Amino acid sequence: MRNRTGPWPQSAADVLPRRPPLPSTGGGAAEQEATRTLNDSLLAIRAAEGDEDAFAVLVRRHTSRLLALSQQLLGNRPDAEDAVQEAFLSAWRRLPEFQHTATFGTWMYRIVINRCLSTLRRRPPLLPLDGVPEPAAADADSSPSRRAEIDAAAAALTAALQRLSPELRACWVLRELHGLHYEEIAHVTDSSEQTVRGRLFRARRALTEAMRPWR
Repeated sequence: MRNRTGPWPQSAADVLPRRPPLPSTGGGAAEQEATRTLNDSLLAIRAAEGDEDAFAVLVRRHTSRLLALSQQLLGNRPDAEDAVQEAFLSAWRRLPEFQHTATFGTWMYRIVINRCLSTLRRRPPLLPLDGVPEPAAADADSSPSRRAEIDAAAAALTAALQRLSPELRACWVLRELHGLHYEEIAHVTDSSEQTVRGRLFRARRALTEAMRPWR
């Protein structure tokens, strides 16, 4: 194991699993296989002690979900990848502070959410929700037309979601797309359950109104 101030990872791009399955730290194949089977809590403990193999396994386990979350919040793949890369880099540096009061996955959700919210708050405001386009008339018996209508409705929902405030969007995505409970969302967003419920109510109401032409 290397000291945590050592050279790995050298940059945010080194964190995501775009290299061989595990970084080599001198352990044999049997040791690396054993590392893969550990639960997140034990892996986080070992990673906090400087075990790069353990951290690499955590990265591989959670990258897909975190990229999906980030892209749903930010609306594009490049920004999502940047947010997740920076989140894992931050996690690597902060693992000794991880108190295990929540799961590692929930902890990573919180780091990614904070990254995404910071990005969203720096963006200029978009058009109001009533700027969502009306659906085009389509032949109900025409399969290509129906497919185009479904795609347009999905695009309208995405546009409406992007017009929500960052806080409302985060709560809606975490609840409706990732299935987190109110208590988990409150922890991830550093707010109360009552605040989460209020944000979800406003987000759902705004999206329902925006999508009314498509019903």
